[in-house]
Order: sequence, then structure tokens, then C-alpha cells
Amino acid sequence: MTINNYILSWYGKNKRELPWRETRDPYRIWISEVILQQTRVNQGMEYYLRFIERFPDVATLAAASEQEVLTYWQGLGYYSRARNLHSAANQVVELHGGKFPTQYDQVRALKGIGDYTAAAICSIAFELPYAVVDGNVYRVLSRLYGIDTPIDSTAGKKEFQELAQQLIDHSQPGLHNQAMMEFGALACVPVNPDCDSCPLQTTCKAYEQELVDVLPVKRKKTLVRELYYTYLVIRNQQQLLIRQRSTATNIWKNMYEFPLFEADHLLQPHELAEHPLTQSVKHLQLTLRSTYRDYTHILSHRKINARFVEAVIADINNLPEGWQVIAIEQLHTIPLPRIITRYLQDAGINL
Repeated sequence: MTINNYILSWYGKNKRELPWRETRDPYRIWISEVILQQTRVNQGMEYYLRFIERFPDVATLAAASEQEVLTYWQGLGYYSRARNLHSAANQVVELHGGKFPTQYDQVRALKGIGDYTAAAICSIAFELPYAVVDGNVYRVLSRLYGIDTPIDSTAGKKEFQELAQQLIDHSQPGLHNQAMMEFGALACVPVNPDCDSCPLQTTCKAYEQELVDVLPVKRKKTLVRELYYTYLVIRNQQQLLIRQRSTATNIWKNMYEFPLFEADHLLQPHELAEHPLTQSVKHLQLTLRSTYRDYTHILSHRKINARFVEAVIADINNLPEGWQVIAIEQLHTIPLPRIITRYLQDAGINL
């Protein structure tokens, strides 16, 4: 029995029942693949179902505002994914008459769709023989064939892509790709895989050479930048002051937040009181509280240390440029970063 047959047999017995596996609709497969790029299946399921319920097809997604799309994406993080989905949906409407393209090159040309996502969509929806190579596939192939070329090197990416393409089952490429990814996700896991019950143990080079804990090899170590955000939560009865992040800001672009003070440390309430921005709004009769809440939020390349200092105002006239007033019961209508929603929930404000 070939490696492909072993993995397909394993997949038939062990695969998870997931809604995007019950369809050949390229749109729904696309949405699931984008969600799962940075999100685990058990976490992403709820978001997928909610997103599809609101945006069941390309036309609905394209017709929505970016703000609404971001709101439905809220909590998933990596918001450029949602902006790219929205842009790509508009491309499908404008360039393909609202019908999702069926050719690999056309799919690959859509905003935010790379080689992996294009291969996944085209193989699963249209049975085109394009191999997917994600983190799970890298791990499976590296261990099975004993390949120590770094997976994050140019040479490694080329080597693994060519090997995956050689292995793909042209008669059922979609099933093959899903089986490879699922095998890596459930069986050939990163830490402590159950090699004793693996159907491929006798052909696995990593097992034979005791390299399971070593492979795959990754060359680069992600450099994490540490940021310090102090938010001023200004309340006027059942209203809060917010602002929209700049379109030039990469992180949480176009989303909403409280007035923000960035520094090389988290600011104490007395430092906020003395800050030029706070001094400039004295006419609002701003009163800071001495208590605060601290949070840590980890992203792929950033560690955000956040502090929320509460304040009340008596006057909401003549606000600084860019500041807006929103009723607390309307907060659910705007996209908010996860760290903001964590604070709101802890503060007893339901979204």
C-alpha cells in the first residue's frame, strides 16, 4: 500500500465532520481556509457559521461595508484577512460577474489569496491537481522523508512544494489534500505524536532515525516587538468616547478603540493627567479614577501590554478631532480589537 493510500484510509476512519467539507462551493471553502489560516478549528467553527449566515455568497460579502465585515470578523484577529476577503469579493463581482473563478491563475490573482489557499480551493471545489503545503503538510513530509531543509527557507519551500506535487493523487486531489492536512493536524502532531499507532511508522525516516522531535527544521526565530498601550476609557452616563484607528496603521486598521497613549511603558493615572492630550480637554471636566485594569495580548510579531484607565466627563461638546461618542448599547455595531472587548466584558458591558 502506498503512502497516499495509507493516509486516505486513515482519513476515512478519523476525519472530523466539518461544514466546509460537506460542500463544493468555492466561496465557502475559501472562507473556511482563510479563517483557519491563523485560527484553530474548534475556535473558528463558530465564526465560520456566523460569517456564512450573514454573508452566504460572494455578492452579499461584496455589497457589505468594510466596517460590517470587520465587525463579523471581530475576535478572530489578523484583520487584514477580513479586509482582503472583502476586496477579493468585489474583484469577483467586478471581474467575473459575481461567479467565483474556476481556474487556478484567476483564483490566485484575487486579493489575499496565495499559493496555499488557491490550491486548497481549486483542488477541493474543482478537483484540480494542485497540492497544498501548510504547516501540517510540512511536518508530515519532513518526518516521512527525513528532510531537514528549513521549511522557512526559499530552498525548503521549493523542495516541499515539489514533493507534495509529486505525491498528489490526480484522481481525487481534493480528498488527498484534506487527508494530508488532517493527518498532520490529528496524528503527526508537533509534540509527542503517537508514533506507535501510526500506520506509516515503518516507512517514516524520522521515526527510524529518532528525529521526530527534531523535524521539521525552522531557520528563523520570530522577533516579537513589545508595545505599551494605555487607553483612556472616558464615560458620560451611558456613552463612551471612541476613535477610529488610522487607515495608515497596520494593526487593527479602521477598527475602533478608546483614546490611546503610546509610550515605552504603561502610564500611571497621574501621568495621564499631566499628558498634553489630557490637558487639552480640560473643558470636558475630565475626572480620572486612580484604579486601572491591565492586560496582555499576544500576536504573531507583537506583545501588547495594555492598561485601561477610566474617567468620567461632564461635557461632550467640542471633542478633539477624531473623537466620537457612542452609546454603550451600540458598541456591538462597530469592529473592536479583542483586547478592547476583553476589557468591556470584564467591566460588565455586554456586547
